[in-house]
Amino acid sequence: MKSYTRRTALKTLTGTALTLPVLTESLASSMTTTEQTAPLLKGRINHSVCRWCYSKIPLDDLCKAAKEMGITSIDLTGPDEWPVLKKYGLTCALPQGAGKGINDGFNDPKFHDELVASYEAIFPKLKAAGLTTVICFSGNRRGMSDEKGLENCAVGLKRLMPSAEKYGITMIMELLNSKVNHKDYMCDHTAWGVELCKKVGSENFKLLYDIYHMQIMEGDIIRTIRESSKYIGHYHTGGNPGRNEIDETQELYYPAIMKAIVDTGFKGYVAQEFIPVRDPLKSLKEAVLICDV
Repeated sequence: MKSYTRRTALKTLTGTALTLPVLTESLASSMTTTEQTAPLLKGRINHSVCRWCYSKIPLDDLCKAAKEMGITSIDLTGPDEWPVLKKYGLTCALPQGAGKGINDGFNDPKFHDELVASYEAIFPKLKAAGLTTVICFSGNRRGMSDEKGLENCAVGLKRLMPSAEKYGITMIMELLNSKVNHKDYMCDHTAWGVELCKKVGSENFKLLYDIYHMQIMEGDIIRTIRESSKYIGHYHTGGNPGRNEIDETQELYYPAIMKAIVDTGFKGYVAQEFIPVRDPLKSLKEAVLICDV
């Protein structure tokens, strides 16, 4: 893992397995074409990319490259960055800019007042920028039972639903693994997140299904996507093991996963969130083509 991690990036806020077979001829061919001009995309997947994975690339340069690849969004950017995206005709499918980061979330009532104020402050900014979502987190357990944390999250999030609905903003809670990257994080299984969606009871609260994280925690990716699609508002990618390129070096077969997402009728965004270990922009282009089913 590189020294600059997503955990580091988010501190600035205000802060089973599927076996990968040998590359098919079509997949190998599509990956070869990335050395040339990117082909026209099929339009069934809305492509995004997470800013923090490409932090060494100036945002303007990343926007230009993304545009050329057919990527239309850059995830996990904040209010100061949105005008840059707009300049290049890009959106932010999943913004950040509110909350207390990953560790301190809605499962602890002592944070509720601060969290509510933080999110209510960003809702009008999101609307003014033409954005419709914002990321949020459960927080760490710190000895709390999952049942109690579920109740606490529902209480805090329900306070925000009237305002979220007023501004047309969907709060999206990320599913993260607590085995490798985010020790003690509570929202670490899809079933827990789905139950929280049911308790909150609003279309303005959904889940970020991070394929990398959920492969580590529970596997059975495609079945889970099919069964839980109603509660999923966004997707992130990443190769496992290692959270690197999503190619033949890892165990997930992304073309089949993307087809499953498309088959659910999902119209939102899929964002690349892997840490490239080779040429970053070439790897990003390859990932877009792999996922463009």
